[in-house]
Amino acid sequence: MLKQFKNHINNNLPFLKKSKLLIAISGGLDSVVLTHLCHQLKLNITLSHCNFNLREEESDADEDFVLQLADDLNLEVFIESFDTEAYAKENKLSTQMAARELRYNWFDEIAKQLQYDFILTAHHADDNLETVLINFTRGTGLEGLIGIPEINDNIVRPLLPFSRAKIEVYAKNENLKWREDSSNASTKYLRNKLRHDVIPVLKEVNPKLLQNFQTTLNNLNDTIDIVEESTNAVLKKAIDTTDDNHIAFKISEFKKVNNPKAYLFEVFKEYGFTEWNDVLDLLNAETGKQVFSKTHRLIKNRKHLLLSEIKLNDNQEILINKDDSNKQIPLGILFFDKVDAISETQNHTIYVDKYKLNFPLTIRKWKKGDVLYPLGMKGKKKLSKYFKDEKLSLLDKENALLLCSGNDIVWVINKRADDRFKVTKNTKQILKIELK
Repeated sequence: MLKQFKNHINNNLPFLKKSKLLIAISGGLDSVVLTHLCHQLKLNITLSHCNFNLREEESDADEDFVLQLADDLNLEVFIESFDTEAYAKENKLSTQMAARELRYNWFDEIAKQLQYDFILTAHHADDNLETVLINFTRGTGLEGLIGIPEINDNIVRPLLPFSRAKIEVYAKNENLKWREDSSNASTKYLRNKLRHDVIPVLKEVNPKLLQNFQTTLNNLNDTIDIVEESTNAVLKKAIDTTDDNHIAFKISEFKKVNNPKAYLFEVFKEYGFTEWNDVLDLLNAETGKQVFSKTHRLIKNRKHLLLSEIKLNDNQEILINKDDSNKQIPLGILFFDKVDAISETQNHTIYVDKYKLNFPLTIRKWKKGDVLYPLGMKGKKKLSKYFKDEKLSLLDKENALLLCSGNDIVWVINKRADDRFKVTKNTKQILKIELK
């Protein structure tokens, strides 16, 4: 196996030979073999071990074993102890997910602080098969069926092509010692149930299961390339506009394809949506209809789908004092300048009579009952009616900001000024307010 491992590194992961590497080691068979193989190839490795304190004396014994292994191989080792159960409870996670989060967060922290190029984990071919079966039982798309990536950012899995059986044969031939995790024998976790009860039956039915599984993964990866190419072609035509608040997609482009639902899935899956029939229904829904994920929402707005991140409502007002020359706001920076004359007024610039303002001015979001006296028009208009007449989307309404003097609107920023504060022949001081 050492020769095969060396060939795999040389042919597929040659960058590891000149990199500073951090090996995630539990003390179990897989990570111990990975450590020995990398040590045999004289790679620049350091060990890192997490004690999750979930198995009392057994967890401490794992830690002692890793420390001894590092000493035997003359390797540097980092050890971190976690109160995993407390973390899981505090963050409302399963114990397994809490341990995973703690582990990878800590690895990333070490890698950044001490400038390790890559983190190596000991996932192998059987782990890959288990992952695909788990995804399959829970429902997934193509990406859930291609398994664990060999390279994922700074995470590299050099043992992924090798079976657990081959790894165990190598360990026994080399008289290696390792620790057995007693929790791996329990079938209360889905992964263990698949490992002990399902996969052995599949291997009995087909002794070449892992080999054929790898062929399937290769075929699926080829298919994904085609899907991505087709999706990107549609996406290029569908994206109409983007800004800091949303991305607007042309509904017509999704309606042109043979299977809109499939394309909607590929485009929006990374944003956490799961109710794909509801997303599909947006194409023909009334304006204002919304579909939510935990982090994002899609809104039907006439001829577009608007994708935006869900943000907490912020009712805080921004104060502007008389002597302020500029002020940072969510839309940009407001600049306040005394000028002698009015230049051409644009959406991002207004001119007002400074002495009509009551300082401090406030920047706030609009609320029900707000009234605007649109510049150049007679009379007042409810702001909600103004928004409707301007055909603003729900997102535009939510993100609209008002510059106010007391309770009176001075400017719907970047849209319309209020007539009550306009410059007249009696104005003694002109204030230019500009958004950049």
